[in-house]
Amino acid sequence: PEKVQSSGQNSAICGQKSTDMKAVLRLLALLSVSKVSLGRVLDFERDVGGVPEDSSLQIAWKNGALMNETLAHLAAGDTLVLPDKVFYVMGGILSRRLTSVTLRIDGTLRFTEHIHEWPRAKATGRLLECIQLDKPRNVTIQGRGKIDGQGSVWWGFPGIGYLVHGEKRPRLLNVAGAKSMLIEGVKLVDSPYWTLWAHDVDGLEVRRVTVDVRRTHKDKHTIIDLTAFNTDGIDISGKHVYVHDCTIWNQDDCIAVKDDSQHMLFENIDASGVGLTIGSIAGGRVRNITFRNIEMHHSFKGIYMKFRGGNHTGVIEDVTYENILIDRPSQWPIWIGPAQQSDSRRLCAAHPCSLCWPVLRHAECRAPVGGSYRNVLLKNITIREPLTSPGVIFANDTNPMRGVVFDDVVVENPGTRPLGDDFYYCEGVKSGVAKGRTWPIPPCFRDQTSMIAEAQDSLLSDAPSPLEQIGR
Repeated sequence: PEKVQSSGQNSAICGQKSTDMKAVLRLLALLSVSKVSLGRVLDFERDVGGVPEDSSLQIAWKNGALMNETLAHLAAGDTLVLPDKVFYVMGGILSRRLTSVTLRIDGTLRFTEHIHEWPRAKATGRLLECIQLDKPRNVTIQGRGKIDGQGSVWWGFPGIGYLVHGEKRPRLLNVAGAKSMLIEGVKLVDSPYWTLWAHDVDGLEVRRVTVDVRRTHKDKHTIIDLTAFNTDGIDISGKHVYVHDCTIWNQDDCIAVKDDSQHMLFENIDASGVGLTIGSIAGGRVRNITFRNIEMHHSFKGIYMKFRGGNHTGVIEDVTYENILIDRPSQWPIWIGPAQQSDSRRLCAAHPCSLCWPVLRHAECRAPVGGSYRNVLLKNITIREPLTSPGVIFANDTNPMRGVVFDDVVVENPGTRPLGDDFYYCEGVKSGVAKGRTWPIPPCFRDQTSMIAEAQDSLLSDAPSPLEQIGR
């Protein structure tokens, strides 16, 4: 009987083990399916063969080739990880139609200093970008690392380097035609040219990203720093864009909204450079753009909206700048008008407005006929101790601005050069209104500030009523 009982117990135990094994196999099968759906996690050094901590030209070419080969074979759900080391690469990192993948940058992707070996497009001879992503879909770039363009070798000696390279320099990250893309956490350092150029996008979020482009470590934009020309921070065109909780220090436009853009919000940002910019715009339409909750410490320019020259017809409308602090800007805190730039090697050339205007007597500034400004609101803007006059508001008299409102735009201790007690150069404005505590008031605006309103209320309260007048 005991043997029979033992046999039954063994049979039961075996049956239990068999059931448990089936459950384990089912679990393993589920995990296998989940692994497929989640995709692979590829370490650029361990799994791909990337070589860290070697700045030689040979390794830069090798790492660049490995990066391109890996990007070309990533499948939906895959993650490519750059580990916490420095990897030198050659420019020309290119990917087309990445879909549902993650690029995690935990180390440093540093582009080579061997710029004379930089690859060019075979058909045009144009320099390839550092990184170019064409038509990515549901792609995430994230991490705690950095992408370093080593821009100083492209900028060259201050003032002279631009004569050598001009604008023939690669962008650090060029994203074309993205949909549903996230860029998060990474640091974009010393781009040779524009830092992030995201164009024709539909659904882009950029959050907790740092852009840092500088020649020196001064707490201002020195003449030396500003010779790192055209190092824009975040340039964007398209729709449904949200940029927030970022830090930008660069030597050109901090953020630039380009032609044919709509439905964009930029908020909770520290920015210092050549402005929170819309433009320069040529023949496109830009609408429903908001900048808010932004601090600009020792910036060069502040709020900057601009049209290019030429026979273009463009519109900038339904724009709001709100809750912005501009602290000791070294040039114009507010500029709404023609692009102040030179597209040639002549610094004071007017294309369409000279960088030397209005300081130099013979410098020119022309407002494009085809540039239309409509419904522009500046609200709760504080400008502390600007080194120059507060601003320029300038459109063509044949196509004046309409619906421009300054509400609580306050300049503390404004500079008087070059505009003196006028404070603003204001021309070509059909309907401009100053409200709230705005001071100083642009001379071509209607004054509806609180001081005027209080004075009017006071006059009305002191005046006798109609019955009192009859009684007299």
